[in-house]
Amino acid sequence: MSLLEVRNLCVDFETTSGRFRAVDGFDLTLNPGDITAIVGESGSGKSVAFLAMMGLLPWTATITSDVMKFDGHDLNVITPKQRRQIIGKDMSMIFQEPMTSLNPCYTVGFQIKEALRIHLGMDRKARHARAIELFEQVGIPAPETRLSAFPHQMSGGMNQRVMIAMAIACKPKMLIADEPTTALDVTIQAQILELLTSLQEETGMALVLITHDMGVVAETAQQVSVQYAGQKCEQQEVTALFTRPHHPYTAALLAALPERATTKHLPTIPGVVPGQFDRPKGCLFSPRCSIATDLCREAPPPVGGAEIGFARCHTPINLNAEETA
Repeated sequence: MSLLEVRNLCVDFETTSGRFRAVDGFDLTLNPGDITAIVGESGSGKSVAFLAMMGLLPWTATITSDVMKFDGHDLNVITPKQRRQIIGKDMSMIFQEPMTSLNPCYTVGFQIKEALRIHLGMDRKARHARAIELFEQVGIPAPETRLSAFPHQMSGGMNQRVMIAMAIACKPKMLIADEPTTALDVTIQAQILELLTSLQEETGMALVLITHDMGVVAETAQQVSVQYAGQKCEQQEVTALFTRPHHPYTAALLAALPERATTKHLPTIPGVVPGQFDRPKGCLFSPRCSIATDLCREAPPPVGGAEIGFARCHTPINLNAEETA
């Protein structure tokens, strides 16, 4: 049985200028031990989709889905109390900005021990021992001393490690890492990624990496789902996606990688992600696509068949084995 199954997840926000759809028909199946990357530009609905699953969106959000199940629980019908028993324990998340996600009024030790108290019912002595063990596991030096530190007394990299320790404290079945390496220097980024993958191997949990960094994807993921303007435009196994992308948007993202540069200037994708009032009639990527046709501009694209994996495109590319990106 799948650990996570999501079908046709849609998230709409009520704004002063009308309703805006941030996530449009998101699908995902995740098995225990999987490492899946969700990639795309800012504003593509990556984080919103998973915040919806966790029940962490504000009241202005309207969430609908055909199926949204996690570990046998139907997330569409469970009560808030039942969801709180799952979130932070079996389904956990590392948020994008550790400095704003940690509470500045409490020590990091108190915050991690609180999760252990609420979800596992540990006594004071057991919580303290487990917190030290977790800090050691994520590579925080002098863990017993660090437990009494406030977030502002620690670096961004150390706060990110605290967030990871808090997220894995209850040995979750699925860990969602939202831009885990943003705002960290390159050496710390490598350490955090190595830490996440080693923890995943040790515990067998499913790992979801939400990122716009294709380098992170290449190093860690098994499957990749590419999001654009709230929709999934392609999904493939990681090696296949990097060698033979089927959607023009994926190909454009890969062409912009510095290591693939063949000219003095890196290729760019013209234009911006469509907003609330400028969504195209046909394919959402058509205004920025170099191979768009009149059909692309007029009709929403079909979803590609099993022979090419998932690709939301009228004219998918690289369909022959000898073709490469």
